[in-house]
Amino acid sequence: MDLVDRGHLLTEQRNPRSADIDRMSIADAFDVMNGEDASVAQAVARCKPDICQAVERVVAAFRHGGRLFYLGAGTSGRLGVLDAAECPPTFLTNPTMVQGIIAGGETALRRPVEGAEDDVDAARCVIDERKVGPHDVVMGIASGGTTPFVHAALARARQLGAATIFLACVPPEEVPDDADVSIRVLAGPEVVTGSTRLKAGTATKMVLNTITTLALIQTGKVHGNLMVDVDTRTNVKLVDRAIRIIGMETGLGRQEAHALLRAAGGRAKIAVVMHHRNVDAAGAERLLQQHDGMIHRVLGTD
Repeated sequence: MDLVDRGHLLTEQRNPRSADIDRMSIADAFDVMNGEDASVAQAVARCKPDICQAVERVVAAFRHGGRLFYLGAGTSGRLGVLDAAECPPTFLTNPTMVQGIIAGGETALRRPVEGAEDDVDAARCVIDERKVGPHDVVMGIASGGTTPFVHAALARARQLGAATIFLACVPPEEVPDDADVSIRVLAGPEVVTGSTRLKAGTATKMVLNTITTLALIQTGKVHGNLMVDVDTRTNVKLVDRAIRIIGMETGLGRQEAHALLRAAGGRAKIAVVMHHRNVDAAGAERLLQQHDGMIHRVLGTD
């Protein structure tokens, strides 16, 4: 194994504000951690142009039947899998639409898999296995920027014509990349030196949330700020949410809204259009297809 000194990386540097945290009271240590965490949102905000470019790439992919793939190792991989897993119940997306891939496979979700982040052959194979192509977007996540698994996967995705996004918490002069969009959230050294599950992990979660949420809003999964495509097959809580959404959008009482939801096959989005356009579920579906899934366009409220 070739050992490379990564001490120059921003994520590996020592944070002077937490240098004595082992001798602090719990209350003082909390203040240090909380203060560091408070800086993450500002670091993400500085990446607004690049994040917006990433959203545009993902929207274009979704509109052409493409998919978004997250790839990472360790914390980065787990956060990608988490964001992908949350899309179907929130937005009623097909589980294949947003996919999370972690180096080492499902075993690595719960415990480290030795050598997984360095396995470039596995990275290329997983891109081929998922049949990545020109309509897809592949987003590599590597807090320290150096993960061989991520770089190999992105290189293979580019060969296959996919759009590529790279997310890291180090500046490009420390670790360059060849992605179409490079997002560098510079949140600074960690409270515990090198522990990128902390600020870097928080930054990663924020960026992934923003990309999928804004992309799916652009494809009609949200009306106003309501998740009208919520998956009511999942649990009672989401059925209740769908009923309340229908009530807010139609003015119907709870019983009437519930009946309308049933008539719409459990889809709040269909129910809202059925009510306002006085059509059945099939008619509502056709209207939404004609207007890119956007309720406000169906209702003429642009």
